[in-house]
Amino acid sequence: MEISLKELLEAGVYFGHPTRQFDPRIKPYLYGKRQGIYIIDIEKTIEKIKESGEFLKKIVSQNKKILFVGTKKQAQTVIKEIAEKCNMPYVNYRWIGGTLTNFKEIRKRINRLEEIEMLENSGKINLYTKKEILIIQKEKEDLKRKFEGIRIMTEYPGAVVVVDVKREINAIKESKKVNIPIVGIVDTNGNPEIVDYPIPANDDGLKSIQTILLKLADYIIEGLKETEFIPETIEKKKNEENYE
Repeated sequence: MEISLKELLEAGVYFGHPTRQFDPRIKPYLYGKRQGIYIIDIEKTIEKIKESGEFLKKIVSQNKKILFVGTKKQAQTVIKEIAEKCNMPYVNYRWIGGTLTNFKEIRKRINRLEEIEMLENSGKINLYTKKEILIIQKEKEDLKRKFEGIRIMTEYPGAVVVVDVKREINAIKESKKVNIPIVGIVDTNGNPEIVDYPIPANDDGLKSIQTILLKLADYIIEGLKETEFIPETIEKKKNEENYE
């Protein structure tokens, strides 16, 4: 998978935080500092994108989902777009406690959302009073905002991808509790050691976030293609055996 140094430079992937905002554990991924700003070593970024991408490709080739998490304003839209492009679940509103550690209860809330939608689609909601309908519709909007992105997640994901390891610390903690590996975009104020696959990069710039997630999406889509070919390969093998 080709990753252009020029593309990452143009996206501002190398811009870190001011030197006063610094986690010393990110030091191995730094190039230096300029005018009070830490500069990330882009060659290390490319190396880690490739490593993370190959891992995610392997996960989806095993028919497992990748959960994307990015709730900061700059990440919300792009997280949704990239996840939907790959047909993967996402959290872009806020992390709801128990999303992974209390998954059965979360699924109950999603089931409730689907129950309300069935009421609307069937017209049965009109059997309620106007006041009751308003309450139900308000409940539906709240459930959609919280859980719309993870409706397709019917079991634990095979991996979690987070934008900003400091902000998404609760998602990381829950992932660790249920032994789900984590890919994380880590800026110069973050700790790369708390995720399994750190990607050193600017996690504040929209273009930087988008560029990295698009690269990961390319790997994921490659992995999905492999799963699509598996049934055909098996069928072909069966046919060959029948002719022998």
